[in-house]
Amino acid sequence: MSRKVIFITTIGALTGGFLCFLLIGALFTGATLHVPRNVGSPPPDAAVVSMVARDAARLSGWWLQPGNPNGNCVVVLHGIGDSRSGSKGFAPMFLREGYRVLLPDSRAHGASEGGFVTYGVLEKYDVAEWAKWMKQTGCRNLYGLGESLGASTLILAASIQPEFSAIVAECPYADLREIAEYRVRQLLRMPSLFAAPAAKMVVSSGMLYARWMDGLDLRQVSPLHAIENTATPILLIHGLKDTNTPPAHSEKLARANPRNPLWLVPNAVHTGAASVEPDEFRRRVLAWFSQH
Repeated sequence: MSRKVIFITTIGALTGGFLCFLLIGALFTGATLHVPRNVGSPPPDAAVVSMVARDAARLSGWWLQPGNPNGNCVVVLHGIGDSRSGSKGFAPMFLREGYRVLLPDSRAHGASEGGFVTYGVLEKYDVAEWAKWMKQTGCRNLYGLGESLGASTLILAASIQPEFSAIVAECPYADLREIAEYRVRQLLRMPSLFAAPAAKMVVSSGMLYARWMDGLDLRQVSPLHAIENTATPILLIHGLKDTNTPPAHSEKLARANPRNPLWLVPNAVHTGAASVEPDEFRRRVLAWFSQH
């Protein structure tokens, strides 16, 4: 075989491999940055409110008023693929204590605008804008409860704008790349020897594609780094039976900032602490807010 043929064959193989790499990235980002929208029905007496984000996306939420306001406010952030409808179950425990409650739809979820989910890149600024909005309505102290993606977003937001007196983060991921690779390994269902490098390739391809096509640098999403640089008190909660985001993520976050306590909940699955231990969940969350 001549050198020319070898050269052409090599170039063709490399080009084909690179195009395959990009195709994997396109499929991965298409599946993870776009989620089904679930709007749901509002709670009784909820006011529909909106806020314009930094990128001009209009974000929507429900605003709930207690019978006897204490002057403080709580924002509850849902997880990936969910909506404010999935957060409304938390509202009564705060309303009974006099907190005003904001239940927003995260960008690209529910009734909120936004071309795609950014896993905290833009969402942290959205939360900061919602915090400003709540302050403008007269809220004295701000608190936050986040579930899964919402938990990680709250940690990221606290590192850029410390508006919250305290936050509770249930089942957050510590690093986006790490949790993405973990979930790809789960989907592949093959021996770790093959699944680990395959997952790294899929996630690397997806992040590169998102950077090139959407200008989205997902590599910067690291609640682990963020929690090291925030003074906002954070109560971490994680179910010991969480196979979606393993409890090791919250354990890493707790070690990164030992001032923040971690409650590991036996028998609780992903974001399931309130279902398994409803009374203790309510007691710990409300006590955490009242302490700060």
